[in-house]
Amino acid sequence: MLTQRITMTRKLSGRLSIAAVLALLCAPVLARADTSEIAALEARVAELEALVTQLVDQRPARTPEATAKPARQPIAATSNYKFGGYVKLDAMFSDYGDGDLAPGSAGTQFYIPATIPVGGSSSGARNDMQARETRLNFRSDHVLANGDKIGTFLEMDFFLSPGGDERMSNSYNPRLRHAFIKYNNWLAGQTWSTFQDVSALAENLDFIGPSEGTTFVRQAMLRYTKNRWEFALENPETTITPFSGGSRIVTDDNTVPDFVARYTLPLDRGHIKAAGLVRQLDIDNDSFDDSETAYGLSLSGKHRFGDDDIRWMATVGNGTGRYLGLNTANDAVLDSGGNLDAIEQWGGFVSYRHFWDPEWRSNLTFSYLNNDNDTALTGTGVTEDVYSVHANLLFQPVEKMTVGGEIMYAERNLESGESGDMTRLILSAKYAF
Repeated sequence: MLTQRITMTRKLSGRLSIAAVLALLCAPVLARADTSEIAALEARVAELEALVTQLVDQRPARTPEATAKPARQPIAATSNYKFGGYVKLDAMFSDYGDGDLAPGSAGTQFYIPATIPVGGSSSGARNDMQARETRLNFRSDHVLANGDKIGTFLEMDFFLSPGGDERMSNSYNPRLRHAFIKYNNWLAGQTWSTFQDVSALAENLDFIGPSEGTTFVRQAMLRYTKNRWEFALENPETTITPFSGGSRIVTDDNTVPDFVARYTLPLDRGHIKAAGLVRQLDIDNDSFDDSETAYGLSLSGKHRFGDDDIRWMATVGNGTGRYLGLNTANDAVLDSGGNLDAIEQWGGFVSYRHFWDPEWRSNLTFSYLNNDNDTALTGTGVTEDVYSVHANLLFQPVEKMTVGGEIMYAERNLESGESGDMTRLILSAKYAF
């Protein structure tokens, strides 16, 4: 009803305006008109003015909410969502020259150099089958109306997690691999360390492959990327060997994050990456209170030759322990006075991939790690060096499916002169989606 009245008001206002114009145009005529006709016309105009005033007075008052500025609307974005991952079965046949691994040991799930048994009285052999490497991930990508880009990534697998046993269920709990946000040039969350070149990793059926010779860390960080440069502040953690040897000490006493800078040099058929690491090693407990500056440098690359490629990495550092070789050596050792002494180490790998035809391919990989231990501090029960050799044959019957076999040999040597070795055959089937 009110809307109709307002509409009528607008129509009447327009008619009054027209009437006013006509009155001006007809003024000469009205001047000669009869006095009674003029009086009637004036009365009619007065009546119309009164009606307009009445309708205007009946409009509702504007509330503060009605007069306030409208709330800012969300910026429109185009979005894409994607689920991915793969399902993988591994059947592993392992032969240890100097002992055996305990059931459930992490070294039975994938190759961890420090778990190779040394000094055992007899050899051991075992068969393990698992689907733990099966992986699930979710990605979202958004482009805002102003051109900004936001993305998220979440991924999990089932390695190194409790929740199941091999007697009945094998129902292992998921574990977090990646969880991060990207906003333009910034990344915040957990992902591969900036000190690691994932694109140079070898293609092995083992989860990592050349474990002793590669940097391998996932952790929380804040990273900024500018063209070919990347700068990151990453989660700190210190691992320490007690004076004269013993069980690893994990302190979690760091007060400043690890700093990493990386530069990528693109090539016509590949790339080279250079990464530098600076970190503070800390221990602060009832017995010890000390800190030590550590550093590392890593060079890596991938180069394609026709369909084939070569991948490589070389890393050297003083206190890079947990970043290199899956923490085969610790970051530092305590001396007799409770002071930290960073452990020097170097390592690397090279891997060649050859395509026999579009369906068949092979990888040959060699990896090595050397730790420069001060045995007067560490004792002689620590790893001096370790190496491994990997060779595989992979078949791709359909797109995104790979089946194949891999044979690997690894040997670990202690400062005491003792050594141990492992030979492992891996048969796998994998389908990515």
